[in-house]
Amino acid sequence: MVAENENNDNMINEEMEVEDPFCLESSPLKLTFEDITSAAYKIKDGVIKTACTKSHLSGLVNMELYLKKDFVQYTGSFKERGACYALMMLSDEHKRNGVISASLGNHAQALCYHGKRLGVPVTVVMPTVAPIIKIEACRNFGATVIVKGINMKESKHIALKLSKEKDIMYINGYDHPHIMAGQGTVGLEILEDVPDADAIVVPVGGGGLLAGVSLAVKTLKKDCKIIGVESDRCRVFTKAMEHGSPITVDGKSTLADGLAVPKVGCNAFATAAGLVDKMIVVTEEWISMAILRLVEAEKCVVEGAGAIGLAAVLSGTLDEFAGKKVVLLLCGGNIDTSILGRCLDRGLAIDGRLVKFHSTLSDRPGGIAELCRILATIGVCVKDIIHERAWLSDDVFSVRVKVVCETRDLRHARLLQEVISKNYSSSVFGDIPLPKIL
Repeated sequence: MVAENENNDNMINEEMEVEDPFCLESSPLKLTFEDITSAAYKIKDGVIKTACTKSHLSGLVNMELYLKKDFVQYTGSFKERGACYALMMLSDEHKRNGVISASLGNHAQALCYHGKRLGVPVTVVMPTVAPIIKIEACRNFGATVIVKGINMKESKHIALKLSKEKDIMYINGYDHPHIMAGQGTVGLEILEDVPDADAIVVPVGGGGLLAGVSLAVKTLKKDCKIIGVESDRCRVFTKAMEHGSPITVDGKSTLADGLAVPKVGCNAFATAAGLVDKMIVVTEEWISMAILRLVEAEKCVVEGAGAIGLAAVLSGTLDEFAGKKVVLLLCGGNIDTSILGRCLDRGLAIDGRLVKFHSTLSDRPGGIAELCRILATIGVCVKDIIHERAWLSDDVFSVRVKVVCETRDLRHARLLQEVISKNYSSSVFGDIPLPKIL
């Protein structure tokens, strides 16, 4: 067993020694504006020029909000821009040999789709935690899909090793210069539609999108503020800014899984660090709320990474832009259906529209009916009710019930709490505290 562990360690060390020649921390490559304009010209027939429209949520947040809807790309994310450009810029030899990359989903799908469209063989290494639906999507595009590695770090090491062994180019999903240039075309399109934008809010993971957009925008409109947003569970760019260079961060699982990378790209950091006006971190609760608001108000189904810009606005961290024009990048819509359901429920709970409470009441005939009558008189709808009889310290004629119900808003939820507490002295409300009513 010891020998086996030593062999595994040696394999990992060997993989870690394989470097990506396009992403070297010792000599980072800074993007130029000409790279972005070249990308815009070359990919114009390969990707969708997405809409940037005024949001129905503008009145709610006291800003003139605009939504750049890049989640409507064919594979559901902005990643197509960089993937398309990177493949188009390959030499004839590399086009014949093909390319390889590691990805949890969005970059992999974009690379596989455009590889099929352009006739370039694509291999993707996806970690075992990657959603099955994304793995199958890559296979359906005719790509070679290797599901190996417990996380992105391991999958990337495997992909880099295969790249060296098979002499095929590795394309980093956020730090390859051509990837960053392709992502920067988003910034050009935003300024075409909203030329007087006061601020653009950019989701940040590996930093490629931030680098491309910030360079494009600051070149054309220096006074437009660039705001980067991260999940508080994976603050890779914020930590890099504090440290002065990219640093590995032990992140936690997050709803914004598309942003969950352990380290900012060295090229992306070198390009973006001096162009970003502000970095913001948001909690999971605000991401859930943003996903809910986008579904209800905009009829947009986006993933956590795509909703994180709105999460920053809703959390109040951008109140300095009240009355101004702010553009949010809805960068991806590939959210797992089960995760979407959980996000909506969590958002409803935080919004005070899904409330859970426990009460002890009489187990004699009519006890439950009386509770339901009280709820009906204040217009509360019961979604679920569960009895518990065995684990009670009260008399045997009592029953404890857990009730999940739907309310209109926070004020309605507070009314529910007051009425139930008045009628049932042993009532306990919710795992999530009700926020203050503003």
